[in-house]
Amino acid sequence: MNQERVQSCIDACLACARECDSCATACLNEEDITMLARCIELDRECAEACYATARLMGMGGEHYALFCHACAEICEACAEECEKHVEHGMDHCKACAEACRKCADECRAMVGVNA
Repeated sequence: MNQERVQSCIDACLACARECDSCATACLNEEDITMLARCIELDRECAEACYATARLMGMGGEHYALFCHACAEICEACAEECEKHVEHGMDHCKACAEACRKCADECRAMVGVNA
């Protein structure tokens, strides 16, 4: 594995996980939590996927490609959900969606899959 590419993907995964954690916390502080239930669930799932993918790549795990592929899919789903809330002025959802899209792109690049 190219170490620069690996580090770039690890960095994107960790940044995405932090944004997802932050977004979930911010969503829990919004007035209509029920409307944000799926967003919170996907934020939490995405953060865990990103942390796991970063850990596996960091240790040179042989199954990193499986994790990268799954992580990209989860990041896309999270980004799509977060983008639904941007028009309601939820900047935390916008930041999360952007981080998710970047992470998905980095993960796909790791395994040579086009978006």
